[in-house]
Amino acid sequence: MHTRQPKWYVIQVETGREQAMCQLIERVGAEASLESDEDGYQLLEECFSPQYVTRHKIHGEWIDLRKRLLPGYVVAITRHPAHLRQVLYRVPKFTRLLTVGETFAPLGEEDRAWLEATTHKGDRTVPMSMAYKDGDTVVVTEGPLVGREGQIVRVNRSKCLAFLEFQVGGKRITTQVGLGIVNRPDNTTDGRPDDGAAA
Repeated sequence: MHTRQPKWYVIQVETGREQAMCQLIERVGAEASLESDEDGYQLLEECFSPQYVTRHKIHGEWIDLRKRLLPGYVVAITRHPAHLRQVLYRVPKFTRLLTVGETFAPLGEEDRAWLEATTHKGDRTVPMSMAYKDGDTVVVTEGPLVGREGQIVRVNRSKCLAFLEFQVGGKRITTQVGLGIVNRPDNTTDGRPDDGAAA
């Protein structure tokens, strides 16, 4: 019986093919599990390409869009990173399980906990957050960025984006999530981003 907790490992793949690569990795992972002599062995608990929701104005209307949170990467949840790396050689496309030297490098613990708390199995999509600006300060009022204002690197107001850093493979990479800036609560608020310029 396994006592180790599964960890969230990051696999580098071809950008633009994240979802297709998840399907390939899941297939070879299932085959490897069936080939195991260990009863109930499961190589992969989940493989996914995390996404986020943002809004774009198209023909005067705000439209919700889903985009890749980590372009060029997918996340594999497993207790067996060494076996996973061996199995990835069966995938007929580029895959690379990220390491630091010879050590397997899971997603940073804080980032993993946040991603796990704001998404769920079967739909790893980070919802959009809403905020207002108080001078130069961004005050998040709802959504997964509440309490994480200090980790926002910058904001693109016109594109409804907040830029964050993630710990991936022992290095920090900048990614983005949806953030709508609305008028301050004491002014009008319709739940939609205003038309201000990029901050």
